[in-house]
Amino acid sequence: MDDGNRSDYNLTWKDLGDIEVGRPNLGPTTSVEVYRLMQFSLKEVLVRRYGREQTDRILYEAGRVAGREFCTAQLNKELNWPEFVAQFQEKLKELNVSVLRMEKSDLERMQFVITIAEDLDCSGLPVSGETVCDYDEGFLEGVLSTYLGRDFEVREVDCWASGGRICRFTARTIERG
Repeated sequence: MDDGNRSDYNLTWKDLGDIEVGRPNLGPTTSVEVYRLMQFSLKEVLVRRYGREQTDRILYEAGRVAGREFCTAQLNKELNWPEFVAQFQEKLKELNVSVLRMEKSDLERMQFVITIAEDLDCSGLPVSGETVCDYDEGFLEGVLSTYLGRDFEVREVDCWASGGRICRFTARTIERG
């Protein structure tokens, strides 16, 4: 799901600012409700303006940009695959984002099944029958493509909002032409 040249984005980790200086009393954390309020209100505005399909694409692309920068700034890309996955899992837990598990990993075919529990975006939402983690799809794609140096397509196949108790994503490499 590529809607533009990936090198067109200028976001870097340093653009997030110095949290210690800027929030000396409150620190780096906030409530999940406040995060979701920002995310869901933004999604509501985008859906009204651009429709559901375009909004899903925008959120996926934003997640991809974030995932690439997260991988570059927060993860050691020199680690071997099992060490990299362990580091990724630990970092997401440390930041209270989610609990990631690599359910299936086929490096030869570049196909993966990834589960996320206690997801920042959707765990605890009412069941709507839909998958809602478009941003997470893009985020995982950004991390995988940055680490493995290949283009990926990531799709959510199970979601808390669709009735699951975890989010499950399939990832496969795609050829660009």
